[in-house]
Amino acid sequence: MILRSLLFVPADSEKKLAKARGSSADALILDLEDSVAAENRPRARGMIREFLTEKHPQAIWVRINPLGSDDFIRDVESIVASQPAGFVIPKPEGPHTLNVIDAHILTRESLAGLPAGGIKLLPVATETPAAVLSLGDYRSPPPRLAALTWGAEDLAAELGASSNRDAIGEFLLTFKIVRTLSLLAAKAAGVEAIETLHANFRDMAGLERAARAAQREGFTGMLAIHPDQVEIINAAFTPSEADVEHARKVMAAFEFGAGVASLDGRMLDQPHLKQAKHILALAERLEARA
Repeated sequence: MILRSLLFVPADSEKKLAKARGSSADALILDLEDSVAAENRPRARGMIREFLTEKHPQAIWVRINPLGSDDFIRDVESIVASQPAGFVIPKPEGPHTLNVIDAHILTRESLAGLPAGGIKLLPVATETPAAVLSLGDYRSPPPRLAALTWGAEDLAAELGASSNRDAIGEFLLTFKIVRTLSLLAAKAAGVEAIETLHANFRDMAGLERAARAAQREGFTGMLAIHPDQVEIINAAFTPSEADVEHARKVMAAFEFGAGVASLDGRMLDQPHLKQAKHILALAERLEARA
C-alpha cells in the first residue's frame, strides 16, 4: 500500500466527493467526524456506501467517529460491509482503543461474510495527553494497524494551549516532541509514518517545506486537507531520478556482499544500503502502479 498523500474529503459533500474522484492522492479519507454535522451523518454514510461501489484509483479510507461516541457503532455497522481500505481512528487513548475497535469490526466482517482483518486502521495517535503518553505501547502493534499519524489541533485544545505554533509558524516545542514521538512509534511498530496536515492550504511554499522536511526525517506520507496540496505532497515523497540513480550505485557498490563499500570517495555501510533498498522498492512500486 502506497500512502504518500491522504486527502480528507467531507463525506456529505457531493461536490467535494465528485472532485476527489479525479485526485492524484494515493488515498482518500472520507470524513464522518469533524467536517460533518451530526444531523448529516446518516446521509453521509449512505453516500460513502455508494462511493465504495465504484472503482477508484485511490485507496478509500473512512474517518469514523471516536470510540464511545454516539456515532461510532453506527459508522462501523454502516460501512464495514462496503469494504473500505481502512478506518482512520480519531482520539484513541492508545493501542488498547484499537483492540476494542478491532473486535467491533471483526463482528461486522463476520456478519457480512468478509475475510477477517481486511479493513486496516490508521490512528490519529496524539489527540489527547493520555494518547501521547501511550505512544510507546505501539511497539506491540494492535491488529489491523497499517500506519500512524499525529494531530496538533485537538491536542492543543486538550492542553488549553492558545496555539500550537510560534510567531513564525513553526510548531512549539511540545508539539515538536509529540511529532517526533509519533514518528518513532510508527517505526517501532513497523508501519507507515504519516505527517500531520498543513492547515494553511493557501501556503504552498510552507507546505512544500513541511513535506520535504518530513520526508527527510523518515515520514512516508502526509495528510492533505485540500486537493491543491496533493501534487506538492506526492512530489516530496517520491524519489527523484537522481535519488534512484544514486540508490542503484549504492546497491552496485555492495554487489559482492561486503559489509562496507565506497562510492565517489565516500565510505558506505549497512544503513546506506538499507536506505538504497527502500528508495528502489518505493520507486518500483510506484512504477508498477503507474
